[in-house]
Formats: sequence, structure tokens, C-alpha cells
Amino acid sequence: MFEVVAFYLFAVLTIAMFTITVVTKNALYALSSLAAGMIFISAFFFLLNADFLGVVQIVVYTGAVMALYAFGMMFFDSISDVEEKISNPRLAFFLTGIVALLVVLILLAPIVSSNIIASYPIHNEYSNTADVGLILFTKFLVPFEVAAVMLLVAMIGGIILAGKKMDTDASSLEAEQDHHHCDFNTKDIK
Repeated sequence: MFEVVAFYLFAVLTIAMFTITVVTKNALYALSSLAAGMIFISAFFFLLNADFLGVVQIVVYTGAVMALYAFGMMFFDSISDVEEKISNPRLAFFLTGIVALLVVLILLAPIVSSNIIASYPIHNEYSNTADVGLILFTKFLVPFEVAAVMLLVAMIGGIILAGKKMDTDASSLEAEQDHHHCDFNTKDIK
């Protein structure tokens, strides 16, 4: 019963998040809903007792979306387009509280339920999380570090490009202000 309810709940949430990703015009809303959708997809792996794939889904795909999110914030001036119009802040606060309560209940349900036991434990002496760490930092250490360095270089490049864009915008704004200042002075002289 728990699995059926969780499946339908996460199915509806996943479809809703990806619909927002496709329909919205704001880049930040699209990236936020894309990250939420990726996290909800990982819930299906956890429901199927594939803990490793669930963790990989969260770490890899949601991490990649967050890197995309950071690049989107650097390259696009998306924050200037956001104008929140909350007509009823109490209703927004109430709905946010209900969503937070639902998330807490969803996360506590497997802990409270005593009949849920891991079907396929990998090692008796340590958990799946320790297995993921051992695999990443022993067998796949070099590719893991190369991927981290590549993301770091891409982030630094994005910051440099965004800084150059801001300098260009600032210099064009100053030139425009100087032009208007010169026009004002010539009108005063006449």
C-alpha cells in the first residue's frame, strides 16, 4: 500500500515539475523545477530498492542541473525579470507550510514503518553510502577528480565571461550618461 501511494504521489509531482520546466518563460523557474523533477525521479529508484541508482540520480543529474542553474544565473540577468506578485501572503505561507509538512511526512514514513528492511544489503559491516564512497574514491578516483576539475574550470570561465559582460555593460552605460551630459551642457550654452 505504501509503495502504491508513494508511486502515484511522486508520479504526479514529477510530471508537474517537468510541465513547469517546459511551460514557464523564466529561466530560474525552469531550472528550479528541473532540479526538483530530477530529485523526484530518484524517489522511484528508492521505491524499487535501488539505493545506489537513487543516490547517483541525485548526485549526478541534480548536481548537473545545479551547475546549469549557476551558469544560468551568471549569463542571464534573470533576476531582474522576476517580479513576485503575491496577493495573499498568508495563503502562500499556509501552502508552503503544508508542502513542508508533506515533505517531512514522506521522509519520516520509511523510518516510522518498522516492516521496511533493505532487501539487498551489500555488506553487513557498512552501508550503501559507504560502498558508494569506497567505489568513488578507490576504483573511480581519477575520473571523479577529472570531472571535478572540469566543472571548476567551467565555473571559473563562466565567472570571467560574466565579469566581462558586466564591464561592457557598465562602460556602455557610462558612455551613454556622458553623451546625455554633453547634450545637456550644449543646450545650456545656447
